[in-house]
Amino acid sequence: MPNADLTEKTDVVLIGAGIMSATLGALLRQLQPDWSISVFERLDAAAAESSDPWNNAGTGHSALCELNYSPQKPDGSVDVSKAVDINERFQVSRQFWAYAVENGVLDDPSRFINPIPHVSFTHGADGAQYLRKRYEALAPHPLFAGMEFIDSPDEFSRRLPLMARGRDFSEPVALNWTDAGTDIDFGSLTKQLLAYIGSTGADIAFGHEVRDLSKQSDGTWRVKVRNLRTGKSRTLISKFVFVGAGGGALPLLQKSGIKEIKGFAGFPVSGQFLRCTNPELIASHDAKVYGKAAVGAPPMSVPHLDTRVINGKPGLLFGPYAGWTPMFLKDGKYTDLFKSIRPGNIAPMLGVGVTELGLVKYLVSELAKSQAGKVYTMEEFIPRADGGDWEIITAGQRVQIIRRKGIGGVLELGTAVIAAQDGTIAGLLGASPGASTCVTAMLDVLQRCFPREYADWTPKLKEMVPSLGVKLSENQALFQEVWDWTSKALQLDSVATPNTVGVAPTA
Repeated sequence: MPNADLTEKTDVVLIGAGIMSATLGALLRQLQPDWSISVFERLDAAAAESSDPWNNAGTGHSALCELNYSPQKPDGSVDVSKAVDINERFQVSRQFWAYAVENGVLDDPSRFINPIPHVSFTHGADGAQYLRKRYEALAPHPLFAGMEFIDSPDEFSRRLPLMARGRDFSEPVALNWTDAGTDIDFGSLTKQLLAYIGSTGADIAFGHEVRDLSKQSDGTWRVKVRNLRTGKSRTLISKFVFVGAGGGALPLLQKSGIKEIKGFAGFPVSGQFLRCTNPELIASHDAKVYGKAAVGAPPMSVPHLDTRVINGKPGLLFGPYAGWTPMFLKDGKYTDLFKSIRPGNIAPMLGVGVTELGLVKYLVSELAKSQAGKVYTMEEFIPRADGGDWEIITAGQRVQIIRRKGIGGVLELGTAVIAAQDGTIAGLLGASPGASTCVTAMLDVLQRCFPREYADWTPKLKEMVPSLGVKLSENQALFQEVWDWTSKALQLDSVATPNTVGVAPTA
């Protein structure tokens, strides 16, 4: 019978072949090489949704340039606490990637990470004043050493010629400039991690969709999977399940029936970029330049003129232009949002609809923009931009978290690990900074879901992440050591701080 179930047993099921599942799989393979791992991806390729390089921001979010992580308070001061936290988490990712390169998990690092300046940009007197205060708050901090404040038109023109061409400098401009930034191709990184997992015996199945999850009386999970090419079904009994399916995570966690997912909902936001087609323009800009978000806009909509390195070739994007669709995945269904509605999350969804009117207004204005309107918006960054040099591409779909709060709900901007109390299943919801902090998120999964094993794993984890358990922001000597080591291992020496030691440190 072609549709008869094949029942198998495995230790770990990873749902989704994106950066989160790939990272967790690589960590587990290093920590527990005898465990069996099965990976299921509904599409025909790895990293084809949110982790794809054209769908993902690729910034290597470390709060060096993203202004939404350093908001200005009512008294005019700048709150940098979130920026420090994001940077801390990104340093954890750098350490694991450096370890992975040195130990054969990853190969040529230039295939997934490259040095590129990270730049914050504002114009107008108020914007310049804000960037000066941001610089004064961040520059003395160990994690942000080397940041520059620039308000000279001549220096602006020297460093950002494409943005200076045709600009009226009678209006003040300002930059926070950091040479220590990186561009990351999370698609390439994901594929390398999955190739490593597969080479060590994991079962990786593309074109396979997980249709159902059900808890068994012995604490294991029955996972029903459909081969989308042949229609055949598979049933696996797994000790642990991780749902790393991006926008598809919420519906699957709801199917699992765990109490921890009750009250959660999702708000999907789509988007587009303008991608440069003019090689001369691409060659004239070499930086990731982030501006300030429009009022009511989500963090993923912060405008940026973004140099990318994909398959070894530089590219240039501007955007994103936010949109809306009820689909939870770029390759999803228009019924995704409606199918996610449950009695327990109706009140949070309605509450957010009332409190986030600014976001709704922003999305409506974005949806109304023509291509000419999109090019006009870009002129804030590139004066006299020519629409003929750019093409529109559709970005990845993001599902923002709606969490119950009181009798209503709140829209959360970020990522959240959802784990069952018994540790047998976990998943990840949310969006930015997402991929850039993937290692921290997956270490959180390990600690919450495998508390007994975690103690035994700690020595090995400290080999992979020497700063484990230590705040680098409070230990400048260790940060310097870690930074020098990761810069050398990842071939980022051009952005390394002085006195490179090039050896893996110990916490």
